[in-house]
Amino acid sequence: MTRPTTAWRSVAVVGIAVLALAACGGDDTGDTGATAEPTATETAVAQGDGVLKLGTLLPQTGSLAFLGPPEFAGVNLGVKDVNDAGGVLGKPVEKVDSDSGDTSTDIASQSVDRLLGDNVDAIVGAASSGVSFTVIDKITGAGVVHFSPANTSPDFTDYADKGLYFRTAPSDVLQGRVLGDLILSDGNATVGIMALQDPYGTGLADNVTTSVTDGGGEVVESVIYDPKAANFSAEVGKIKAAAPDAIALIAFDETKKIVPEMVKQGIDLSKVYFVDGNLADYSADFPAGTLEGAKGTLPGVIADDSFKQRLLGVDPALKDFSYSPESYDAVILTALAAEAAKSDAGTAIASKLVEVSKGGEKCTTFADCKALLDEGTDIDYDGVSGPIEFSDKGDPSEATIGIYQFGADNKYTFLEGKSGTV
Repeated sequence: MTRPTTAWRSVAVVGIAVLALAACGGDDTGDTGATAEPTATETAVAQGDGVLKLGTLLPQTGSLAFLGPPEFAGVNLGVKDVNDAGGVLGKPVEKVDSDSGDTSTDIASQSVDRLLGDNVDAIVGAASSGVSFTVIDKITGAGVVHFSPANTSPDFTDYADKGLYFRTAPSDVLQGRVLGDLILSDGNATVGIMALQDPYGTGLADNVTTSVTDGGGEVVESVIYDPKAANFSAEVGKIKAAAPDAIALIAFDETKKIVPEMVKQGIDLSKVYFVDGNLADYSADFPAGTLEGAKGTLPGVIADDSFKQRLLGVDPALKDFSYSPESYDAVILTALAAEAAKSDAGTAIASKLVEVSKGGEKCTTFADCKALLDEGTDIDYDGVSGPIEFSDKGDPSEATIGIYQFGADNKYTFLEGKSGTV
């Protein structure tokens, strides 16, 4: 077999010195279709009352609960900065928190019902793509902005969301491209893929497959599994039997069951590649050295030291900063769009979100951007998560994917970043 090229491919993928934090999926999806613009009839429920009210739909429980604290901290810091600068439309922003749970429960749907009952104008969340798919129709059908800091499923790009869905995390089209290139550049010609059965897992698996095959490699086995399975011996055995040079493990919390099975069956864990859904601190879960040498990818931008200190000011117990920049920017962009629209109504906010993210005079804080808007100046907000630059479909068109590696302590550290356009 011809060994694939080690050169990095894709659209404008270049190394940078700052970096990434987690993005994720879940399980049930809805139908996809062309994005429709909201109409007065469809969104008559949410008219706005002069006070911007934000709801959060973030994981306090479930398989992505480790992402909850940094996301809540990002939202809370964003609300604080907006209110310290005078609020929106001359009034303080209000916030109502709720739990998204995961796709094994109905927590998200119940939370959304409560948030809509509280007349929120925008909902920040969920972290899981699968969870978001279970509630997106309910949220957008009420004329409320659905704004996720962590959804990465490509299926959202063309979803019929009435023009009300936005995200600050990039589509897995980019993560799949970077992960496939990483595997090949490490000298692996054949690849096995083990992915959970949900929109995130299968979507990312498809994009990794495309990247590997386009680069001259071969996917010799692809196993799509039920994340609720009691054990994964058969699935791991099928991957091992194909004898791939490397394995892409696209998983969530069930990773804690899969890894011991891989060890039991003699798989070299240094040749396993993790993704945003399972790149976590496993120091308390596996014996020292279990994951040493394994690598993984995370979409997004890592919080710099000054931003981390500000986050610790709102949550001194914070240990992880994944998705806090994206959560913060979701709040700032929503507030700026409300200012630009001179309305807190969800449809009005949505109509201005693309506009405030690109094309105007650059600004990097809510206070500075608001001052420009007050002068009648078109703005281009560049946030702590990056330039953002929303496409017309609500996706960030520029993004960064971080590459990390596990040490002997089963914790991961940053190696490098790859940025690109989607």
